[in-house]
Amino acid sequence: MLGNHFYHSCIKKTVVGFGTLFNNIQIIKKDPQSGVEIERQKVAIAYGPKNKYLARLEQNPDVGRKVGITLPRISFEMTSINYDPSRKTSPILKYLKESGSSTGVKTQYMPVPYNIGFQLGIISKSQDDALQIIEQILPYFQPSFNITIEMIPEMDESRDIAYVLNSINYDDEYEDDFIVRRSIVYTLEFTAKSYLYGPVVNADIIRKAIVDTSLGNLAVHKRSIRYTVQPEALTDINNDGLINNTDTLLLTADDDFGFNEGITLL
Repeated sequence: MLGNHFYHSCIKKTVVGFGTLFNNIQIIKKDPQSGVEIERQKVAIAYGPKNKYLARLEQNPDVGRKVGITLPRISFEMTSINYDPSRKTSPILKYLKESGSSTGVKTQYMPVPYNIGFQLGIISKSQDDALQIIEQILPYFQPSFNITIEMIPEMDESRDIAYVLNSINYDDEYEDDFIVRRSIVYTLEFTAKSYLYGPVVNADIIRKAIVDTSLGNLAVHKRSIRYTVQPEALTDINNDGLINNTDTLLLTADDDFGFNEGITLL
């Protein structure tokens, strides 16, 4: 049953969407006397644990120099993947999309809800730089922020993914005495309300539907009604001068269908 390959990059798209939220944050340095802007810096962001950058700082005491690692910096990483039963839908529901050939349809089961955890780290050498970054993030999360991600392009399936801010932690890393600051670290925990999708399957058009209904108690009356619905061609599709079953077999998924209905008593 398992093992048929499919890959929709749903988790990857959720990770990229999260990182994109923070890829245009800037800090500004002003002259303390005049208040005139003297420098504007775009904050670097990269995927990876913040501890990696803190370890790099310990090996590079001169955090202000223009080579190696520079501060401030934002890092983020995926920390967990958990099923979310509160958003569960029926496991047998499907949605359809006409295939390109118009002779069938593509089907796919409804997605499965999963929560993906993220940790965002903000590392700065001054409190003012860190607060500038924090104040450009927090107002957008109340406590969630939604973005639309195209999950399955071939099914035209897009979803609004909510990124929920769960907590904020602050740590002042230092070395030697309490006066010398090493680095200031803010850690923000998020949860992405994402979805995972199963394979896309090509299916034929349903050309005939039969519904059996019973009248009263079937064990007593032993009688039922069969209701049959079958699309039938209304035009000469194959241009042979006749409108018959041969034309019906050529009906496509975007046809408006003429229905031939019949009731049979059993």
